[in-house]
Order: sequence, then C-alpha cells, then structure tokens
Amino acid sequence: MDQAIKCRGLVKTYEGGVEAVRGIDLDIGAGECFGLLGPNGAGKTTTIEILEGLLGPTAGDVEILGMTWREHDRDLRELLGISLQETRLSEKLTVRETVSLFAHLYDEPADVDEVIAELSLTEKASAWVGKLSGGQRQRLAVATALVGNPKILFLDEPTTGLDPQSRRQLWDIVRQFQSRGGTVLLTTHYMDEAERLCDRIAIIDHGKTIAMGTPEELIARLGGHHVVEFAVGSSDPTLRQTRAKDGAPGRPVAGATGRTEAGAPQGLDGHEWQKLPGVESVRAENGSFALTVGEPAETIPALLAAVQKRGERVVRLTTRQCSLEDVFVSLTGRHLREE
Repeated sequence: MDQAIKCRGLVKTYEGGVEAVRGIDLDIGAGECFGLLGPNGAGKTTTIEILEGLLGPTAGDVEILGMTWREHDRDLRELLGISLQETRLSEKLTVRETVSLFAHLYDEPADVDEVIAELSLTEKASAWVGKLSGGQRQRLAVATALVGNPKILFLDEPTTGLDPQSRRQLWDIVRQFQSRGGTVLLTTHYMDEAERLCDRIAIIDHGKTIAMGTPEELIARLGGHHVVEFAVGSSDPTLRQTRAKDGAPGRPVAGATGRTEAGAPQGLDGHEWQKLPGVESVRAENGSFALTVGEPAETIPALLAAVQKRGERVVRLTTRQCSLEDVFVSLTGRHLREE
C-alpha cells in the first residue's frame, strides 16, 4: 500500500517545556480511513495540526504524499481537505456561494453543484448559512473541504453534537470519499463511529502512541471476547446505603467496611473477581465491576455462587461483546468523552 501520511519521531514542545507530543510514529496508507483517538490533552490535536501544516514540529519528520511542508507547502495545500470540529462560516452567504468561495481557492476544484448534491444540500443551495440546522452546517463544512478535490481528508470530530441521522449521513460521505481512493484521517469522541469507519486506529496518551491496529485486533488484545458488568449489594433489604463523608458517592476501598452509594460492598476489590474462571481482566467503576471473559456461561455461575457465599446479592448483571471503548478504558483508565 502506498503511503499517504508518514511521520517519524514527531515531537512538539511548547514554551515552558510542556511536551504535547513525545515521539509519535505513523504510517497511513493511501485509501485508508485512519482514526486517531485519545483523551483530552493526549496530544492528538497537536499531532493533527502538525500533519496539516498548521504547526511546525520541534523534532521529527513528516511526509504527506511523499512531500514535505518545508519544500512543497503550496502543492500540499492543493491536495488536502480539512474540516475542523467547529467551522465558522459567513451566515449571510448562501450554501452555493459558500462552496463556490472555497472552490475559487483551488486550481482544480470539483464541480460546486456536484459537491452540494453529494452532501445532500441541493434543497438548501439558496438558503443562508445562518438558517441551516446543526447537521446541515456540519455537512456544509465537509463540502468546503471536499470542493478542492483533495487526496486526503482531515476530519476533526465531524459528528460532535449531531443527531443519529445526521451522523450516519456523514458516515456515508466518508465512505464515498474513501471508495474513490481518498485517504481519511479522523478524530472522534464516538467509539462506535471509530469501529464502523476506521480501517486502523492509533490510541495516543500523554503524547505517545500506546496502541495501534484494526478495531478487531485491538479488541482481541483484551484477551476475552465478552464483558460481564455487575453490581452487588446486601441481601438485607433494610440496610440503608450510605454516602461518603464528603457527600459524594462512596467508592470501593480495600479493607473498608460499610456500603457504597451504588450498593457495592466497600471491602471488595478486583482481586476477588480475578480468581473466577474465565476472567481475563477486571475493572471497577462507579460502584460496579466489569469482567472481561472468554465464556460468560463459564464465569456467571461462579460469580453468582461467590456473591451468594458472601451473603450478598447481585443487584445488576448484564453481558455484552467487548468493544473499542473497553480497549480504551483498559489502556488509559478513562472513557474517551471524559474531560
């Protein structure tokens, strides 16, 4: 596969010694949809801005379509389409005027009306931008990125705040662009979006790449294929739940007594559940536990027996397939949408 984007040893240090990016390597193939995921402050925005030519790296090398920003600045800008998380457009221009304005910035733009039609905006072509809905504005922002006939499309959280139908419309647009041989670099806060759209994903944290692969490969690395989520509480229905002294919900603390807000005994930690048959990993969260397991039918009976032996009861129990969200939490200790 030809390389569309390549970077080696990418480093960005800001004034005061803050290291936003600390040695990232990426190889993104032509025609690939590549996802860049990370918690807020992980360095993904800085990385993308360097790849887009908006920032210069402190160290490291970047090649886009075999060219560098230092030697081929103008050529590269003709080949890239960029849609930011929030694109501010003139509200007193129409949709067609807006797309035409951006088209005139390029030497070989796409046909304006064809791009408008592809983004399902034909009926709104004569409408002012200020009259568009959130989903229509976001599609218009992508239209301004596509009208230059780019080889690579950078999409920074393109569906944030959109309703489910608008999100799926943008997914179809990404797939159409990719089907024509285009390369997509995508950031998103929606794990289902990353799983559906991305051929490969890099997860970065604290300025470094901590995992990379296809969604299936990353999920397989957890060891299990299912997640058993449960919470336990007292078998005595008269026992009142308590709060932590500061008024916040209690958290599981090894060696403590009493009960958490969610009903989980504070004396329990993940070590007890790790001993159950088929358990690969354990995560405690908000008074409940999530077990990554190979076979739920093997683990659940043993789990119920262990809880009953303690004189407790299961107050909630669900099972599901492992997801990219589980991989992310396992690697970073946080959910992607956490601030």
